[in-house]
Amino acid sequence: MNKKILIAIFVIVAIVVGVVAYFVLSDYQQEEKLTAELTEISNLSNSENMDINKINEMLDRTVTKGDYAVVEQACKEYLKDSFDNIVKIAEVMNDDKITNVLTVSNYQEDGKEFTNTKNYITTTKQTLEDCKAKYVEFFTQEKAMSYINDKGLDSYYTDLYKNEFVGDIESQYTDKTVENSIDEILGILNVYEEVINFLVENQNSWEISNDNIVFNSQSLSDQYTELVNKL
Repeated sequence: MNKKILIAIFVIVAIVVGVVAYFVLSDYQQEEKLTAELTEISNLSNSENMDINKINEMLDRTVTKGDYAVVEQACKEYLKDSFDNIVKIAEVMNDDKITNVLTVSNYQEDGKEFTNTKNYITTTKQTLEDCKAKYVEFFTQEKAMSYINDKGLDSYYTDLYKNEFVGDIESQYTDKTVENSIDEILGILNVYEEVINFLVENQNSWEISNDNIVFNSQSLSDQYTELVNKL
């Protein structure tokens, strides 16, 4: 074989090997970036003093390229939707209105039909039930994979998302703290509803006197006290 041809072949092989090595190294670097980014978000989320602004800033950015960027964006979209749902749960549960329902000031302001109060209780219960259902759904593989399945990616990247990010997500769902907290608030709201309905049904039998609710019969007073004591 002509020596010049041999040299040309060696040069081509060297270039091909170099290109392959570049892409392998590039892919490795992108995967490392993705892993580091998700790990940092996880650490921030589990921190005692959670920096919500920093988490949102990271969820809104993309640090990888190419198909890895698609995987990263799918991961972050899932995390953002899940995070937003948890924030909404916290906002509803920490709403001052919840502790104000059975107060004399509310009785005076919204009684005796309690239209606003009844709407508030109904809306809050529905919101919490919807958020609870979403919270549970986020711990299913079907929900997690829905963020990547329609991206048209090669199976390598889909498997990367599934194995490294999703994992066995359903078996990880063991802490029922959020669900139990929601159920506790729903139980309180149900009692509120009973009390308010009782006051509406007997609106001609009570009044506010000296910052206290006073009934015109001991029987109704006892029924009211019994309902309130459910809390």
